[in-house]
Amino acid sequence: MDEVFKALADASRRRLLDGLNERNGQSLRELCDGLDMTRQSVSKHLAVLEGAGLVTTVRRGREKLHYLNAAPINAIADRWISRYDRERVRALADLKTALEEEPMSADEFVYTTYIKTTPERLWRALTEPAFTERYWGLSLESDWKPGSPIAWRQAGQTTKDPAQVVLEAEPYTRLSYTWHTFTPEWGEAVGVAADVRERLAAEGRSKVTFEIEPVEEAVRLTVVHDALDAGTSLTTLLGMVKHGWPQVLSGLKTLLETGETLPAP
Repeated sequence: MDEVFKALADASRRRLLDGLNERNGQSLRELCDGLDMTRQSVSKHLAVLEGAGLVTTVRRGREKLHYLNAAPINAIADRWISRYDRERVRALADLKTALEEEPMSADEFVYTTYIKTTPERLWRALTEPAFTERYWGLSLESDWKPGSPIAWRQAGQTTKDPAQVVLEAEPYTRLSYTWHTFTPEWGEAVGVAADVRERLAAEGRSKVTFEIEPVEEAVRLTVVHDALDAGTSLTTLLGMVKHGWPQVLSGLKTLLETGETLPAP
């Protein structure tokens, strides 16, 4: 965590993070606009932020887009807030978020975390029902070949759909699939209000992509959740998954590194 605190100590780097907080997924050119810094200086600051895990990048053709990554901040909160009154702090933070947060402007969710495991074991944790049940509370059943269907089983409800399929599957490297279908039965089983489910169903289908990269004795896992079709609005879904994915990935990390599961929220 020393790298995180060192990265945050510089005002220019905090300004870059503020810029990404306002609009995520910016290129180097976009981040340079409006800043009284040379392109080289901005690039160096971004390298420090990326090295600390506070910024993650995703390639889009020739462009490299930069995203604010909340994983290190969550780790700091878990390490120190847990020693004090976690529930009171969480309640106050949730209230502040509810009062101040603006609607999401980004059209995708990107999150990077480092897990002390192997690519092979992480792949199993993402694809085997026995694993996903433990940290996610659901099972995904498929042969994990491109084009194959995925059965989503959660809270006693099974969801299947012809468009609920594997998109890419490169074992131990990359996995991508379309997100599940928001049926009335699913909504009732998991306790999602009917009006929320209807908004989710009207937004079009999304996809999730897991990128796995070995880093020394750990694995760098980047999760990208975005629209299957360009131009599709995912306001309601992204508003939900930006809170859901960090919890799921924290559970995954805990399970792989300790063998234990996080307590239910």
